[in-house]
Amino acid sequence: MKKTPIALLLATVCICAQPHAATLIHAGKVITAENKTVLTEQTIVVDQDKITALEAGYRQPGANDTVIDLRQHTVMPGLMDMHTHFYSQFSATAYSEGFSMNEADYALRGATYAEKTLMAGFTTVRELGDNHGISVALKKAIAKGYINGPRIFAAGKSLATTGGHADPTNGLALALMADPGPKDGVINGADEARKAVRQRYKEGSDLIKITATGGVLSVAKSGSNPQFTDEELAAIVSTAKDYGMKIAVHAHGKEGMERAIKAGVDSIEHGTYMDKSTMALMRKQGTYFVPTIIAGKWAEEKSRIPGFFPDLVQPKAATIGSKIQQTFAEAYKTGVKIAFGTDAGVYEHGNNWREFVYMTEAGMPAIEAIQSATIEGARLLGVADELGSIKVGKIADIVAVEGDPLKDISLMGKVNFVMKAGQIYRQ
Repeated sequence: MKKTPIALLLATVCICAQPHAATLIHAGKVITAENKTVLTEQTIVVDQDKITALEAGYRQPGANDTVIDLRQHTVMPGLMDMHTHFYSQFSATAYSEGFSMNEADYALRGATYAEKTLMAGFTTVRELGDNHGISVALKKAIAKGYINGPRIFAAGKSLATTGGHADPTNGLALALMADPGPKDGVINGADEARKAVRQRYKEGSDLIKITATGGVLSVAKSGSNPQFTDEELAAIVSTAKDYGMKIAVHAHGKEGMERAIKAGVDSIEHGTYMDKSTMALMRKQGTYFVPTIIAGKWAEEKSRIPGFFPDLVQPKAATIGSKIQQTFAEAYKTGVKIAFGTDAGVYEHGNNWREFVYMTEAGMPAIEAIQSATIEGARLLGVADELGSIKVGKIADIVAVEGDPLKDISLMGKVNFVMKAGQIYRQ
């Protein structure tokens, strides 16, 4: 048998191999979110879906490299919103649309909200409560590339007690009210609590959302009363931990909030009536606060429009909505861990950035507000080893704004470059 010369084999290899291609982002400023330092004149190297280098200066590209010129921009990690609802967008007709919209209608509408959120620079979200399994379906569709949207960590149907904030039959006529149970997200007692958690797991949810107190927009009298017993909370927490699921807690009132914190939940959403003792408890337990200031302001504003809300809702919106920013200011000063979250779907999707403005108004420096929407969100999710900062080895979720948002935080509403997992969605 005739042997092929080694030189010929090497030549064949050289002819067939192509120079490796990378994406080079030439960034004027970089907020890595790892700390409060802002780097200048940097090159971020992206290979497929990962960040492979972060180096000073503007690296000259290889023959097949792609260069993205963001020298006039501030570049930062993809933003994270820890409290969204693609299932809905609140309006004066929200309470009646369930009589005219089908599950497919909600899902298709939710897909447009997901894309709008991604285009605003939010590459990762927690979806905290829906109906019909829509958040889980959106999560799968986005992951498979069927539609554009952020990476979703889905809670599925929120858990409530009978008549509680997330009871889907609140406000209905008796003939329509029925008696929803754990499969529908309504529990009474520890055994039903365990079953509801397991049902969310079965449906494909990533975490659990509970409504530990009354809420603002539900058609029910109280916006702050405690709605779970200690036994129910203990059952939810222990079962969720068994299944590797974190727990987010809607809470306005102090008593229900503190019961949940003591039970070992991961985050408190809204937190309107927490006080210094609640904040001390959160620091002790390591519980995150997700403030949603923008949703409170929106509710208070709409409460002044006659007829916009049902009679039971209007006074709650007027009273509770205006207090969240002040609560946030106190929580920040006392050192409670804070992750960015907006309750998108109460207000209009795509305007998530306004939360940055309200946070800085309340005393949080702009760099820390951005960290709350990046590395702190990743820590709350338990994925800080993969997401949340610009660091070699992490997934390439990268966004940018022209100018310096640390000098003008409103620039966060003008994101004009969005990359998720190495793929460019906006440039």
